[in-house]
Amino acid sequence: MSRNFSKIQSLPIYHDPNRNPRHDSNAIDEDQIQTEDAAYNLLHEKLNDLLATLPKDKGWRITNIFLHKGFWLSPAALKSLLMIHDYFHPLSTDIFLTAFMRCGTTWLRALMFATANRHLYKFSDHPIHRTGPHGIFPSLDSKILLEYPVSKFELLPSPRLFATHFAHSLFPISMTSPLSTCKFVYVCRDPKDVLISKWHFMCKIRSEELPPISFNEAYELFCNGVSEFGPYWDHVLEYWKASQESPEKILFLKYEDIKREPSVELKKLAAFMGMPFTAEEEEGGVVEEIVKLCSFENLSNLEVHKEGGGVQMFTQLVVEYQNYFRKGTVGDWKNYLTEEMRERIDSITKAKFKGSGLTLGLGL
Repeated sequence: MSRNFSKIQSLPIYHDPNRNPRHDSNAIDEDQIQTEDAAYNLLHEKLNDLLATLPKDKGWRITNIFLHKGFWLSPAALKSLLMIHDYFHPLSTDIFLTAFMRCGTTWLRALMFATANRHLYKFSDHPIHRTGPHGIFPSLDSKILLEYPVSKFELLPSPRLFATHFAHSLFPISMTSPLSTCKFVYVCRDPKDVLISKWHFMCKIRSEELPPISFNEAYELFCNGVSEFGPYWDHVLEYWKASQESPEKILFLKYEDIKREPSVELKKLAAFMGMPFTAEEEEGGVVEEIVKLCSFENLSNLEVHKEGGGVQMFTQLVVEYQNYFRKGTVGDWKNYLTEEMRERIDSITKAKFKGSGLTLGLGL
């Protein structure tokens, strides 16, 4: 199969109107492009061979997802993972925003970009107003399939910011080794709210050729660990343990904490990124300005996030930006789960996290 994803996606991999303009594509080594060309032609065959060996179950958006090294992935996600292992070269300054689906990545995208670029833009005329978080902060999972060649990533300004939903153990050792200096920001959320948010989101983007997935069906699949990038608990626990072992490399955040004290958590985030706020910035209200800029109320009301305002491209899927915004609240699960359902999810959480020192979504 020939490699020609460049015709699928014309959007830039990184919206950066004023800083470090993209170099001409001729700057990319021609031998490297030819090497990637040859490898791409074998990728589809490699993927099909892998899929034939993996257990499969029902997907929330597509017909089937596949169990690979303990986690459920779509064929597109598996293809992305293969490409990350074979072609992506992490840099020492890279920062990866990681999370299970529907845990706050849209919000953190905005917070991280605004923090990293706070000296470049006025809050009254910020790129986020025009493109939203997805337009200025690329998803490694999808962009690695859509951009050609992958070596174009090397032309991004430093520090490169990427978002991803992959579990920690799925990444190549070049990214996760304690010897690597690239960083991970992980955000988690009460699994009960994750279930509700993910079900609503998947219903919006589910293939029209498939019958709707009912809430009860999604609930059973979620509890059994069968959902894209899941099991949820294993995903969270891997990053939690890694953050305990290497706190300088992985910052572990909770959605609920950010909702409760956004300024406190933002300062923690900035310090971890190596970009702490100065006393003058704090006194000048910079922290509060970023919190306001990136608030759910502000982001959800941007024109780009209204119907027809903007889309995110995947290989075989286009998601309107408006679909990433629903309520952004804590505890919405109370409007959906029976007491029996709540107890079941909480009991799974207790059993999975026992002895880890991590508590999440319990007693709420």
